[in-house]
Amino acid sequence: MFRMTPFRVNLILFVGIFLIGACRKTPNEVQSDNTELPEIKVIDFDMDKIIKRGKVIAIIENNSTGYFIYKGQTMGYEYELLTHFAGYLGIDFEMIITKNLKDAFNKLHTGEGDIIAFPLTVTRERKKKVMFSDYQYTVRQVLIQRKPDNWRQLKIHEIESKLLRNPVDLIGKSVHIRYHSSYLPRMVNLAEEIGGDIEIIEEGPEYETEDLIKRVAEGKIKYTVADEDIALVNATYYPDIDVKTAVSFPTRIAWAVRRNAFLLHDTINAWQRKIKSEPTFNTIYNKYFNSPKTTLSRVKSDYFSSGGGKISAYDELIKENARRLNWDWRLLAAQIFQESKFDPKTKSWAGAVGLMQLMPATAKQYGAEDLLDPGQNIRAGTAYLIWLENYWKERIEDPAEMNKFVLASYNVGLGHVIDARALAVKNRKDQDVWEGNVAYYLVMKSKPEFYKDPVVKSGYCRGDEPVNYVKSILNIYQDYKVNFPFFGR
Repeated sequence: MFRMTPFRVNLILFVGIFLIGACRKTPNEVQSDNTELPEIKVIDFDMDKIIKRGKVIAIIENNSTGYFIYKGQTMGYEYELLTHFAGYLGIDFEMIITKNLKDAFNKLHTGEGDIIAFPLTVTRERKKKVMFSDYQYTVRQVLIQRKPDNWRQLKIHEIESKLLRNPVDLIGKSVHIRYHSSYLPRMVNLAEEIGGDIEIIEEGPEYETEDLIKRVAEGKIKYTVADEDIALVNATYYPDIDVKTAVSFPTRIAWAVRRNAFLLHDTINAWQRKIKSEPTFNTIYNKYFNSPKTTLSRVKSDYFSSGGGKISAYDELIKENARRLNWDWRLLAAQIFQESKFDPKTKSWAGAVGLMQLMPATAKQYGAEDLLDPGQNIRAGTAYLIWLENYWKERIEDPAEMNKFVLASYNVGLGHVIDARALAVKNRKDQDVWEGNVAYYLVMKSKPEFYKDPVVKSGYCRGDEPVNYVKSILNIYQDYKVNFPFFGR
């Protein structure tokens, strides 16, 4: 029997009983995989066009294993693999974040993304809609249930007696599952196999698998289903849950591309074979799925984006100084991470010191006596940024563009950026636009025909460093915006 409400479907399966009525179906009539998509035209955009665009776009989840921030650093299993894949291609990668599997499939087909970099279970129904890469690993689906309240005082056999170990015991029980996941067809088939009634409650798209695991841990629901690797990671920081009861045979986990993206499909497989022939793949997999102590310390940290919600120990100082700049505090945090990875004692080979890597002479000019003091360092660095911003805001109207000029000037010096701007004007490029214009000529300042040009006043510059500096900070900033709230300036 189907009972539909907004974002929630209750499937009560009466095996062996003939059901009638417009909303009633037997298990055989239930679609085998509810990632069924509406008929939409699949865009023609393959590897050649991706290379020409200069970036591959991945659709990814923001959770405690795939993509997150820890101590200011962007991390995650899918994130690291995508970083390696983009490096293999020699292009950038961009992420689109979604919790909703159906939305991920739609974004793939309309061309908003090129790869669904989720831990997708390979199913027959999905293979009608997408091409899967070679599988990365296999995993069972397991039941998530809460241990008895006093389990720490019980013996093992006493705990076992209170847990559901035989899937047959799911008869008459309610199991909550993720929206548009492969768990629906598995539970439908399981109901057939055990010859009994299971109430399968498909939750709304706002709930990820980890959200449902948390609800079990909190006692809000009794059962959910998850892939075993995700379940084991969550069990490290929810000790009250049990994840040992398998409800499936091992299934294949892979990424997905459009059905017509043959070159991209073959490229992913070639890259994947390469990293699997090296230690790379196993190192990344073990880092996120087979290191329980590391996982536990991470998720219990105040500086874990899915937990404590802090970027660094200096967030309040950063927010205070960002207000002086009229910047989003996460942008200033991204710059400080790029400079020092939030290590207040770090020193560069050139003599720059502390969180914002200030040279002693610059720091003294802006009032810092002790560069190892986080407060003094950030205040002085911010004062220098304000000075640079006052220079550039008289010349560049667009605030987003101006920030790029400010950051580049902080890194390489104002004179070199002014030179690049002059070269842009001379070569009929837009002196007020960074990407492809001023940034290009800053890189060109490493070549004699450019740094010896009469319009250049500051001479040679290894310009790829400040260009990469700006790019890296803006990428980190985007990650911080996804993972941390704004809370005002």
